[in-house]
Amino acid sequence: MNIAGIYSFHNGQNVVQAKYPSLLKEVTAAIESIDVAMCRTKIGREKARKGKELYSPVGINHCFKDRLYKNGWESIRVRCEYPENYYVPGYSAKPIDGAFREMDFLKEKLGVEVQFGKYSFMVYNVAAKMTIFRNLGYIDTGIEIVPVKSLAAKRSTGVSYFEQFVWDLDKRGVADIDVPVMILGIDI
Repeated sequence: MNIAGIYSFHNGQNVVQAKYPSLLKEVTAAIESIDVAMCRTKIGREKARKGKELYSPVGINHCFKDRLYKNGWESIRVRCEYPENYYVPGYSAKPIDGAFREMDFLKEKLGVEVQFGKYSFMVYNVAAKMTIFRNLGYIDTGIEIVPVKSLAAKRSTGVSYFEQFVWDLDKRGVADIDVPVMILGIDI
């Protein structure tokens, strides 16, 4: 795989390059070392791709885990304890057990998310999850790895891609609470 596009959200590219140059090299090396042909294991079920061999998001994520865990990266899972004081009087809430938020990869204070799924997860990662993990003290900067359109077209239908994501973030703008994030669009 290779990096086909870079988008700097809230000055993310400059922050990552200045604070985490060695970690950026590890992430870049992981991307470049993945032979995505090995991940072409999913058989399409949607009408437009029925019976075609597609790239498996689970397989691609496994490749990232294999490479980054070897370099000391780890995932972090935070248990969610939801408040009950916002229910209206008389409502009897059932306890919610097992809820958590997880960041794919963390090393030092750099968080990395690999997202090959639906559009909403890309936006959530950058606009909510990274802010939450920063507020909890785990990260101060992030990298989001997403497919470019040409790679997304070789996957299941309905998945998002770098170009769409960048357009939306550009139009959204940056808020005071946002975390600097370097977004990498990858292709084969």
